[in-house]
Amino acid sequence: MTEAYIYDAIRSPRGKGRPDGSLHELTSVALSAKVLNAVKARNGLEGHAVEDVIWGNVTQVGEQGGCLARSAVLASDLDESIPGLAINRFCASGMEAVNLAANQIRGGAGMGYIAGGVEMMGRVAMGSDGAAIAVDPSLAMKTYFVPQGISADIIATEYGFTREMADALAVESQRRAAAAWAGNRFANSVIEIKDQNGLTILDRDEYLRPGTDMQSLGALRPAFKDMGEVMPGFDKIAMMKYPHLAQINHIHHAGNSSGIVDGAAAVLIGNKEFGERYGLKPRARIRATAKIGTDPTIMLTGPVPVTQKILADHGMTISDIDLFEVNEAFASVVLRFQQAFNVDPALVNVNGGSIAMGHPLGATGAIIIGTLLDELERQDKQVGLATLCIASGMGAATIIERV
Repeated sequence: MTEAYIYDAIRSPRGKGRPDGSLHELTSVALSAKVLNAVKARNGLEGHAVEDVIWGNVTQVGEQGGCLARSAVLASDLDESIPGLAINRFCASGMEAVNLAANQIRGGAGMGYIAGGVEMMGRVAMGSDGAAIAVDPSLAMKTYFVPQGISADIIATEYGFTREMADALAVESQRRAAAAWAGNRFANSVIEIKDQNGLTILDRDEYLRPGTDMQSLGALRPAFKDMGEVMPGFDKIAMMKYPHLAQINHIHHAGNSSGIVDGAAAVLIGNKEFGERYGLKPRARIRATAKIGTDPTIMLTGPVPVTQKILADHGMTISDIDLFEVNEAFASVVLRFQQAFNVDPALVNVNGGSIAMGHPLGATGAIIIGTLLDELERQDKQVGLATLCIASGMGAATIIERV
């Protein structure tokens, strides 16, 4: 089987995802085009350089609709002969784009791809696509649908995570992210976003709150308590599914949940011949990919079974992995992963995660693959695993190995 290599990984800084955020004036297409242009320029790509651009995006309405991938190609400096494919696997869309591209290369369907994704959460509201699992009563009732925040609180209740544990993880995420920026660890992957006059709009993640501590988090109200206990009363739905739970412990709030932000990321993937054609040196090979479906009510436990699956399918154990990136959708997701595998927290999200820097839904999967690769190189380690929980009950994972 042909090997698929990562040649480059680039992302935008993550903007606040609000009207006062630095990236708010850019459309999803415009931000995507800037990232694609950076890939083209850094790697000297000309003509029909890649087989396809596979672009993840979750809320595919308005400016993020209509095959955003193709629109981004046409808005960029890439040749118009390069097509585009927009995909949606919710929060793992950017990762699934990378995995799909890698497996296309392995199967002989092209020498090179650009894969990644975008989400402008300040411009296109999360949930504005009216997902059937949330709004179609016949499906919502069948699956015992509850919002993701309730699902995160169910995980905390089921597996014994307290608010103090969740807040401590959030404080550490902020500390690590601040240290990473202070140490210039993102310099190889984060590009400056400039306006049409060449002036810098944003050159670093602006969502960070480095002064976060246990006291400041302790003052925040649980974000999902009212919707769980009062109206519309999702706790009762959850306890119909899980009658062994006497009540739901609502521990999550704005400070220990992922931030709503704007961002885009791209990974350049190709076989050996692709690198030789453009004089590029591979940084890592994509050793394995996996996805799985899970319980749609608790919803966010996917990183555990998909990690079990990817390791078993490829004859590996958890001890074969040097570093982990587990998307910080909510604190309990990471706590459950660490609990399930007895993983040293020092090896997980070394440079902080989405609690500190934000979670641009369609881009995050590609972001954490790039972050993982950078950190493997910085620490001179070999094998890393990136994984995400996914709405409606799924999990996705990628294992990369330096070459």
